[in-house]
Amino acid sequence: MADLTVLVSSRAILTLPDDSLLLTPATITISPSTGKILSTTPSILPSSSFPAGTTYIDHSPKILLPGIVDAHVHLNEPGRTEWEGFWTGTRAAASGGVTTVVDMPLNAIPPTTTVANFREKLKASEGQCWVDVGFYGGVIPGNAKDLVPLVEAGVRGFKGFLIESGVDEFPAVSSKDIALAMDTLSGEKTTLMFHAEMIPPISDSVGDDVQVSEAPLVPKGDLNAYQTFLQSRPPMFEVCAVEEILSLAPRAPDLQLHIVHLSATQCIPLLRAARQAGIKVTAETCFHYLGLTAEEIEQGDTRHKCCPPIREESNRNGLWEEMMAENSCIQTVVSDHSPCTPELKLLPGHLDRPNMLHSDSGVDVTLPEGGDDEDGVEVPVEKAARGDFFAAWGGISSVGLGLPILHTKSQQRLKKGLAAPSIVDMVRLCSQATAAQVGLSHRKGGLREGMDADICVFDESEAWVFEQGEMRWKNKCSPWEGHEFLGRVRETWVRGQKVFEMGRPEMGFGSSRPVGESITERRVR
Repeated sequence: MADLTVLVSSRAILTLPDDSLLLTPATITISPSTGKILSTTPSILPSSSFPAGTTYIDHSPKILLPGIVDAHVHLNEPGRTEWEGFWTGTRAAASGGVTTVVDMPLNAIPPTTTVANFREKLKASEGQCWVDVGFYGGVIPGNAKDLVPLVEAGVRGFKGFLIESGVDEFPAVSSKDIALAMDTLSGEKTTLMFHAEMIPPISDSVGDDVQVSEAPLVPKGDLNAYQTFLQSRPPMFEVCAVEEILSLAPRAPDLQLHIVHLSATQCIPLLRAARQAGIKVTAETCFHYLGLTAEEIEQGDTRHKCCPPIREESNRNGLWEEMMAENSCIQTVVSDHSPCTPELKLLPGHLDRPNMLHSDSGVDVTLPEGGDDEDGVEVPVEKAARGDFFAAWGGISSVGLGLPILHTKSQQRLKKGLAAPSIVDMVRLCSQATAAQVGLSHRKGGLREGMDADICVFDESEAWVFEQGEMRWKNKCSPWEGHEFLGRVRETWVRGQKVFEMGRPEMGFGSSRPVGESITERRVR
C-alpha cells in the first residue's frame, strides 16, 4: 500500500519558492510516515495520477490553508493546571486549525526561567499535546545567566514584563534588567519580547524610578463599569514602555525585539519611526483587540478583562488600518490565550453558570476582603467582588478561534467599505509571519514541498454561533460566547495525521490520539 495521502481542493494557499503566497486550485501530496509535504501542484490532479492505495480526498470548495501558528498561548502546566493544561489547551487549538502553539513562560509554576524549569515543563507535556508546541523563556530580575543556556535548550524567544505580571514568581524587570538581557542575548538567534506597559514615572525621565513610584491605578468610578477599568490603564502605559524599550535598543542592534499584544494605537508612530531608523522591532496584536470594543462591554462582564485592555472602536479601527498598511509594524496576530478558573473571573450571577469547571494581568489581583451586606450579614469575598473589573483576574480565552474571528470581522468591515485582510493576508499574519517570528519558517507556516504537513481545512461560508459547549479549553469561560461567526474549521492535520474533524465523536477527536511534539530544536534563524 502506498504511503501517500493526497488532499486536493479548488482553492488552497500555497507558498511559492520566493515565499509569496498563491491562492490556487491545488493538489498536496503528503507522507503520513514522515509527516512532510512531498509535493504541491497548482492544479487538481485526478486520483488516477497516484499509485493504488493512495488516500485521496477532495475538499472542494473548502479552502486548504497552512496550519495556524499561534505564537502566544498560556498553557499554564505544570503548577496552575486547573487554569489550563497541555491536553485541553492543544485540543482547543487543533479544533481551530492551529497546528503549532508557542507557550508563554508564565503562568506555570515553575516559570520557564531556567533550564531546570524548562525540563520540568517538557516532562509535564509528554503524551498530552494534540498539536506541536514550542516554548518561550522568561526574563526576570537575576536570571541573565540562564538566558543563553535556555537558547541552547531550544526556547524560541524570551518575554519580560515592564509592569507587575500579577504572579509572584514572574516579577517585572527594570531598565537595568532589560539592558543586561540585551547585552546577554546580543548575537544569539532569538527574539526578546516585552509586555509593554509601565506606570508613567513621577520623575521627568522614564527609567528605574518607575519601579518605586506610586501606581496611578486608584479607580475613580464604579468598579463594575468597564470604563472605570479602561481609564485606569490609559494608552500612556503602553507608550512609556515602548519608549523605554526603544531607548535601550541600540545596545543590541542585531537582536530582534518584539512587542506582545499591542493594544494602543498611540504606539504605532513610535514603532514605525524606530523601524525606519533601522531598529529591529515588530509588534503583534490579538484577535480580541481586533474583534471587540470597549463600548460593547456590559456592566460587570469581567470575561473581557485583559491587560492591556480592550479599547474603544476608534482605536480598534486604527489597529486594523495599521495591520493592512505597507511596512506595518504589526507583523503578526495571535490569541494570547490566557485562561483562569471562572472563580477568579468573579463573574456576576447571570454569567456564572454550571459546567464552566472552574495571566497577563499586570495589576494587583489580590482579592478584596469580604464585607457586610445591608443587614449586617458577612458576605463571602466571591460574592462581594462579583463583576469587579479590578478584583477579577485578567486574560481572554480564545485559542482556536482566530480564523473565525478574523474572517467574520473582515467580512463585516468590507461591507462597510473599510480595509480588511483577505484570506491570503490572514495566512501571512497568522501562519507565515508567526512561524518566522519563532524561527520555524523552515518547517511551519506554509504549504510547500519539504515542510511539515500541517493543514487546516476551512469552510469560509459556514455560519455558526459559538456556545459554551463548543469550548474545548479547560474552563468554559470566554467573552466570545454567543458571538456569531462566518467561517469554520472542518479538519486539522498535524504532520500528515488528521487529529480533528468537525462532527466526529469526542468533540471532533474521535479515536485519535495526541500526535503533537515538543519543539526543542535550537533556533538557526
